[in-house]
Amino acid sequence: MRNIWIITKREFSSFFATPVAYVFIAIFLMLSSIFTFFIGNLFERGQADLLPFFNFHPWLYLFLVPAIAMRTWAEERKSGSIELLMTLPVSVGEAVMGKFFAAWGVLALALALTFPLWLTVSYLGAPDNGIIIAAYVGSWLMAGAFLAISMCMSAMTKNQVVAFILAIVVCFLFVVSGSGIVLDAFQHWADNAVIDTVASFSFLTHFESMAKGVLALNDVGYFLITMGVWLYASLVIIEQKKAD
Repeated sequence: MRNIWIITKREFSSFFATPVAYVFIAIFLMLSSIFTFFIGNLFERGQADLLPFFNFHPWLYLFLVPAIAMRTWAEERKSGSIELLMTLPVSVGEAVMGKFFAAWGVLALALALTFPLWLTVSYLGAPDNGIIIAAYVGSWLMAGAFLAISMCMSAMTKNQVVAFILAIVVCFLFVVSGSGIVLDAFQHWADNAVIDTVASFSFLTHFESMAKGVLALNDVGYFLITMGVWLYASLVIIEQKKAD
């Protein structure tokens, strides 16, 4: 755990040593506000909640999370600093977890800085704060799933742009797998069990109830398992690259 914490602090600081984290947070806050007030019609709805804010999170994360994760391993491999990292007394697993927690911490900070939206809703009405807190937790868990996938794509290539595109494609499949268009394509040849399985992989399906304040065990477990699977895949890929 000590090594993970050291790597986490190092990587977290590196995000703010360059404009990466600042640009990410600024864009996230700006787009969140635009989508909430102008597209989500927060005022016109006449309801004291943040549902319009959370409804757009999967689509924001689809592009922003790969952007912040694409450098995590691709840059290390391109610059050759990954060899230096592997000579340190840390395991690959500790390096993977340290990098993940650092980037997840940046995402948590970006979410925390949206508190003025919460204050706005509280000023306009009497929102259920328990629902809002649950939605924030759900959004952070979903962001972690996006991040784990994106970091795995970054581990596969030295090119950050390729990592970015691969991450968007894979994450997009997880977002839309439960949509009507995708499920309709399976209905002509697959049975209900296959269709239900495909739908169960959708980030939207699991996040919808969270956005409404319901932290069901299966939804929380899904995002945690997704993180674990893709982080393990990153570990395997990096071990393989190290052996080559």
